[in-house]
Amino acid sequence: MTTKFLLSSDDNTRSGLLKKKIIHYYMANGDATIAEVCKEMNLSIPTVTKLISELQEDGIYSTLENKRLAEGVNLVFTGSIPYPAICGRRYTERSTESSILDFKGDKIRIEQNIPYTLENTPAALDHLCECINEFINSLPIPREKILSIGINISGRVNPFAGYSYSIFYFEEKPLSQILEEKLHIKIYIENDTRSMAYGEYLQGVVKGEKNILFINISWGLGIGIIIDGKVYFGKSGFSGEFGHFSFFENEILCHCGKKGCLETGASGSALYRTLLERYKEGSNTILASKIDAGEYIGLSDLIDAIQKEDMLSIEILEEIGFNLGKGIAGLMNIFNPELVVLGGPLSQTGESFKPTY
Repeated sequence: MTTKFLLSSDDNTRSGLLKKKIIHYYMANGDATIAEVCKEMNLSIPTVTKLISELQEDGIYSTLENKRLAEGVNLVFTGSIPYPAICGRRYTERSTESSILDFKGDKIRIEQNIPYTLENTPAALDHLCECINEFINSLPIPREKILSIGINISGRVNPFAGYSYSIFYFEEKPLSQILEEKLHIKIYIENDTRSMAYGEYLQGVVKGEKNILFINISWGLGIGIIIDGKVYFGKSGFSGEFGHFSFFENEILCHCGKKGCLETGASGSALYRTLLERYKEGSNTILASKIDAGEYIGLSDLIDAIQKEDMLSIEILEEIGFNLGKGIAGLMNIFNPELVVLGGPLSQTGESFKPTY
């Protein structure tokens, strides 16, 4: 989930923007002295002290202590209360999950595998809002203490304008505005892969690296890009569409409408399509009964088959790993990153999945 905040009526003033920066610093670095914050933000001690005092008055920080440092006594803010909080929402093709975090990034509650069918319809959008409302109403936190909700969406998302161009694009109004009108809480939308990349940067496997590529291997294929510690969005927020590299000389139509995209041979959808093709050609799979019955097969079914050592699924996954390895090799030459993080559902297959080239 992208870290954005609604603080108060002065949110867009200089004071409000500086408060956001303080919260960003706190989330990224943990407990910190005012001197450290001053150095990072190039501000005076009186200015930062005043801003932190206002954050305390707003109820955002609950503890401000004296701590004796080598250079003398300084103030250090060490506490965070469970709210004001940030609510996050992520969904897949057949389920959704909700979480609520405090300003340290600690999870207060998370609910996974909430039944939800993703469809590009107003009814599906209404159902999403119902799921969010049910989650909020179940919390021990007053609704008014939730400062914002972040919703992760796959595909082309402009988080600055609040538009999604891949899903729930029904009206001229931004999707974030439509959701705010339905939920009565400040809404931010973001591309799911970028959110995952930033989450790994703040609270995940990243340990000090500043130039990172995060590969989200899901039903599709995307990347989150962090350069010098900052998320790279591109001009319109459309960065990271790795899966739509023109990569193969094939006639497979991608969901973007073009042929030969990388994700037609290196994604969950590629695994599913190839599995069906080879089963029809006579190969065996433990998913045969589901295929014959015309039952829905999702990523969780494919991953389960791989973990149960279904040889057909593993064989296809190895081919996907080779294709993806070639793509990542190209990214390495372009970005020269310190770290490449593999994430998303297909990364859960562990040793069975090894991008190679």
